[in-house]
Amino acid sequence: MTGQDAHGLIIWRLLDGKPGHENQSLGLSDALSRQLPCTCYDISVKGRLTPLFYWLFAAYPPGSNLPAPDLIIGAGHQTHLHLLTARRARGGKAIVLMRPSLPLSLFDLCLLPEHDGYRGNAPCMETRGVLNALQSAGRHVPHKALILIGGPSRHHGWDLQMLLQQIEQLVGDNPETGFLLTTSRRTPSEFVAEMRRRQPDNLEVVPVDETGPGWVAGQLAERSTAWVTEDSVSMVYEALTAGVAVGVLKMPAKGESRVSRGLRKLLNEGLVVPFDDRGDYRAQMQPVADFNEADRCARWIAERWLSAG
Repeated sequence: MTGQDAHGLIIWRLLDGKPGHENQSLGLSDALSRQLPCTCYDISVKGRLTPLFYWLFAAYPPGSNLPAPDLIIGAGHQTHLHLLTARRARGGKAIVLMRPSLPLSLFDLCLLPEHDGYRGNAPCMETRGVLNALQSAGRHVPHKALILIGGPSRHHGWDLQMLLQQIEQLVGDNPETGFLLTTSRRTPSEFVAEMRRRQPDNLEVVPVDETGPGWVAGQLAERSTAWVTEDSVSMVYEALTAGVAVGVLKMPAKGESRVSRGLRKLLNEGLVVPFDDRGDYRAQMQPVADFNEADRCARWIAERWLSAG
């Protein structure tokens, strides 16, 4: 398998309709296209019949009119059986992102966040967080910062007053910086109303429902610093990949979890900096050079599987 024929590398990307999952597989397919010529075909598996029916006949109708794949990429439980069925029918190597619901040994490669702590013998590669499609290119204007607010989750609770206090002090202690704040689908509605009531001159509030696709990526390319609530771990990794200095705002954790373990590792390695009311973060916050896990995984795949000879 060289990926060096006249048509380049053929990638099938299986999509379950969930933006977070699709952003992960897009990150890897885009990174592969930066390594060598590729043609990527997107196949929606959302709402399709169970692929077990296809498996019995060694057929995969969703890709019947497409060139045979070299790589089949999927993220999300709904893609897992489709990955194996498509490989059985048309060949290629099946790459699953995040820990699958099926035995890992069934796949050719599993890209697993290191905070999952996998200790088996399946063909795996650990990643720092989940992959994403961001790049570090951008103006990254000094004294422009983005604040990304999450909300209650399986691993974190919500403390409105604690969050408001951190934001007010952060913005107030840095009057020379222009802050832009946005929310997520998980953010309680009370937060925006209260934030706008207290809104200082150097802070603009743009709720998530006033943004569009690619808005956060565009803002990360424009700004030099991002502050992210610690429950939004995927946004922490996106901000690191975007090449900005990353700070973390405290949220109440519900206990030890893979999310807290992953964040603690980033803090211990100095890749992100916690907010503190003394302002010590100012001397510590720096962008992390060459933090791009999608590119690292793509290089590994290209060198191990796709290099000629």
